[in-house]
Amino acid sequence: MERVTKESSVLVEVDLDGTGRTEVATGVPFFDHMLDALGKHGALDLVVRASGDVEIDAHHTVEDVAIVLGQALKQALGDKSGIRRFGDAWIPMDEALAQAVVDVSGRPYCVHTGEPESMAGFVVGGHYPTVLNRHVFESIAFHAGIALHVRVTGGRDPHHITEAEYKAIARALRAAVEPDARLEGPASTKGVLES
Repeated sequence: MERVTKESSVLVEVDLDGTGRTEVATGVPFFDHMLDALGKHGALDLVVRASGDVEIDAHHTVEDVAIVLGQALKQALGDKSGIRRFGDAWIPMDEALAQAVVDVSGRPYCVHTGEPESMAGFVVGGHYPTVLNRHVFESIAFHAGIALHVRVTGGRDPHHITEAEYKAIARALRAAVEPDARLEGPASTKGVLES
């Protein structure tokens, strides 16, 4: 999937049945680190190439990457036949603890709770404002057509909290897209998952 605007140019390739190979370059180093973690811990083969007006702010590039990543996930999910559909994970990162729960239902929704107030004004590495976390998760959920709940239950260090959140999403998504040999067709009483 690709997206080109006056603010950024983004290319995302994703293979849900991958081995965690990643190639990520967005111009926002900490975001690259988080996307790399998403791929590795989600066992996704993930390519993200983006350029944008990061000299102004990371916001546009981060937002546009999240949109395109969501679109790529939606396309990769296809009709969702034979996959588990639901996934959840708890991830500790030193003192931080985050939970993510995913339903690849086709119905977009995002609930994000528990980040400490200090996250609203913190910038990791001088370039990634952690206030963007919620926006990233909402953008991915909306454009992928997934329900995503992310909850932070503990933590002090904004780097640790953010990393625990991304890794929890990765592991929950990995569980949700795994094949389930006991299923024929989509895991739905309707016989179809929304698209």
